Amino acid sequence: MPPFTVLHVCMGNICRSPMAERLLALAVRERLARRSQDPATAEELLHSHSAGTGGWHAGEEMNPPAARQVIDRGGDVDGFAARKLRSDHIDAADLVLTATADQQEYVVALRPDAAARTFVLGEFGRLLAAVDLTALPAAEVTPEAVYARGVALVTAAHDERLGASALPTDDLDDPWGRGDQCFTRVADEIEETVHPLAAALLP
Repeated sequence: MPPFTVLHVCMGNICRSPMAERLLALAVRERLARRSQDPATAEELLHSHSAGTGGWHAGEEMNPPAARQVIDRGGDVDGFAARKLRSDHIDAADLVLTATADQQEYVVALRPDAAARTFVLGEFGRLLAAVDLTALPAAEVTPEAVYARGVALVTAAHDERLGASALPTDDLDDPWGRGDQCFTRVADEIEETVHPLAAALLP
C-alpha cells in the first residue's frame, strides 16, 4: 500500500542510515520540483525512514557531522531520533537498504521473507543501473503510481541479483568518530544510489 516505503539500516542509527533517510527524501523533493510539482507532497509518495541494529543511541539526534552533510546538501534533520530496528519496521518496508552486508544478513535473519527486498545500499545502486526502466509501470506523480513503480523496481533489481552476493565495495564505511572528509565521502556514496532511485521512481 502507498506510500512506497524505504527503510535504511546501519548499526547505531546516528550516521549512515539517517543520512540515507534524509538524502533520499531530499532527492524525491528535488525530482518533484523539477516536474513543477509541490515538493511538500513527497511524503505522500515515498516514506524514507531508518533504524539501527543496536539500540544504544536510541532517542539521540543525528551525529553532528552527519547532520552537517544533510543540511549542507539542502536537506533537513528536524525531528530525527535514533531507534533500534524492530521486525515490524521490516514488515512495513517495500525496500530495505543496509549500510553493510552484515546488516543485510541481520535483517534477513530477523525476517527471512524480506530477503528479496533487502539490499546493501551500494549493491542496490549497481543493480539499479542494469534495470530496464522502460519495462516498469508508468511514471505518474500519484501515490499509487510511485508505489507500483517502486515495487516493480525492487523486483527487477532482485532479478538482476540472480542469487549473487553483495561485493565488499558495496559497503558504506562507518564514519563515526572520523573527520568531515570521511562523512563527505560516505554521503557522496549514499547519493550515488538515492539519486538514481529517486530518478527511477519519478523520471
